[in-house]
Amino acid sequence: MGRRTQELGRFTDVALLVLISLAEGQKHGYRMIQDIEEFSGTSLEPGTLYGALMRLEERGWIEPVASAERRKPYRITSEGKDMLTGQLATLRRIEQEGARRTGVAWGLG
Repeated sequence: MGRRTQELGRFTDVALLVLISLAEGQKHGYRMIQDIEEFSGTSLEPGTLYGALMRLEERGWIEPVASAERRKPYRITSEGKDMLTGQLATLRRIEQEGARRTGVAWGLG
């Protein structure tokens, strides 16, 4: 996981969830909270989400989208997509090694 995981910092799980949510398309905070809960079962508090959004924006991995609405939508940047792709590849390798070591095969009873 190395340097890239360290860049994500202590909020790695929330950051990954946000990046995954935004990989599908731009969303405002409330919609991200709903989406993340739908695909991961993780319920985020608004303060947790907005803290992660701030840090992701500072790193250039997401950016706000101009909107006439009160809610502020965000989108993932190309740098954010690269970060997400790398992290998912790392997680895939970890999952495969864990499955190999434990003899667990996903999808099989």
